[in-house]
Amino acid sequence: METSSDRPGAARRPWWARIAVGVVVVVVLIVLVGRFSPIPGLGALFGGKTHDRSGPALLKSLQDMHRYEAAVGNFQVVVDLEKDAAFLPDAIRGTRTLYVGAGSVSGYVDLGGLGERSVMVNGDRTQATIRLPRPVLGAAALDPNRSYAVSKQRGLLDRLGDLFSDNPAGEQAVQKLAAQHIDEAARDSGLAERAEKNTTAMLEGLLHSLGFRTVNVSYG
Repeated sequence: METSSDRPGAARRPWWARIAVGVVVVVVLIVLVGRFSPIPGLGALFGGKTHDRSGPALLKSLQDMHRYEAAVGNFQVVVDLEKDAAFLPDAIRGTRTLYVGAGSVSGYVDLGGLGERSVMVNGDRTQATIRLPRPVLGAAALDPNRSYAVSKQRGLLDRLGDLFSDNPAGEQAVQKLAAQHIDEAARDSGLAERAEKNTTAMLEGLLHSLGFRTVNVSYG
């Protein structure tokens, strides 16, 4: 029986090309087994070690803070983010991540812009009137120790892309979305009002201890 290699003019790959293809196949198989092996411990056999060779942290600047942290809200949100690719099935290209995001938002009063007219005291120092800016909310700060991915579903192309990234773009997307939802929840939680109430109570207690009988605190 005549084979393709026996036919006249049949092209054969050079020996070095066949070796190169074989090496690439073996490397890909090792990486895939290390990442997606269902056998416990088999991934660790092919996995590498992580070495932290970072240099020391450098102080770039110092900034004085002129704000009173009056309240902190702790929040948790479950993010279910799904991304589909046009004209491709989810098994080929698409992601779905279920992520639990836990973080905090602070409510504070900025005291840096207070001037002479912001605080008024009567002649016998028994009455004080203070006008402050309204409390504002800081940006949501996710806690990495309490935030985690519950499940990840990846298409084939997305899995191959994740092989070359320690922090895939999908994780960054759910973290950003979790912080956004926490910010929205903080605005509707009454945290700013709580910060205003706590700031008023702090100033009243402080000035009463200094001998002021009447303390008026306003915001605006």
